[in-house]
Amino acid sequence: MPQDVQGVATTGALPIRLLERLGGSPRRGAQAALATAALLIGVVAEGARRATWRPTVRAEFRRELRLAIGGGLGTILGTGALIGLGMVYQAISWLAVVGQQGFAGTLLVFVLVREVTPVLVGLILLGRRGTVAIVEFGAIKASGHLTVLEAEGIDPFALLVLPRAWAMAVAGFTLGMAFLGAALVTGGLTAWLAGLLDQPAQGFAGNVLGALAQRDFILFAAKLMLIGALVALVAAVTGMSATRRETPSFLLPRGFVRGIVAVLLTSGVLTVAVT
Repeated sequence: MPQDVQGVATTGALPIRLLERLGGSPRRGAQAALATAALLIGVVAEGARRATWRPTVRAEFRRELRLAIGGGLGTILGTGALIGLGMVYQAISWLAVVGQQGFAGTLLVFVLVREVTPVLVGLILLGRRGTVAIVEFGAIKASGHLTVLEAEGIDPFALLVLPRAWAMAVAGFTLGMAFLGAALVTGGLTAWLAGLLDQPAQGFAGNVLGALAQRDFILFAAKLMLIGALVALVAAVTGMSATRRETPSFLLPRGFVRGIVAVLLTSGVLTVAVT
């Protein structure tokens, strides 16, 4: 090729390379979102079939559930206690200034139950188990274990992805209830000891439960379970889509950002859909 023609071809390729780099990140993000949505549909559909839950799948489900709940329970209780002091107690104290302690239940349902608890529990699950799952799936992909499983006629989705997603969904709801209980008990007890509540602990709990409608509880449970499942699925998509050159130090920031977006987006979309 003549030198001038070669120079024109090289110059013409530069804008294309620039566009490839600019569009590479959004394209990968869209692919990850579509893959996560497809896996979520598969998890729900296959999880409803009794034949899916073979002994190996049930064993993986129990192992992941034990790690997710046992590994995150201490962090959940500690964070819940801090939120109880920083949010529940403060809400009661400010309402006590204007003599409206009776509205504490309604305020806490709208803020703590609907929004704060699902988001914080999702972020804790992401940090405690989601990042570990990213490394695990990345190691499985890099070691060629996926190819071995497929060669043996074993479905990696049913063995690795599905039980983790269901375990994280159950763990999300369980840890969310523990978080909410720790926050309400700590904040209510502190307010009662400070003399801000004339009613005993049962009265404060009844105030909160009285403001909790059936729709609020369904939204609370749906957010926690869906966020927990998405944390596992985002980890699976990020880890299994890695190339050999992408080390865990490269995958973890990508998976963590994707997980945060999934948690916040899920919480916001469900809130808007219900209200």
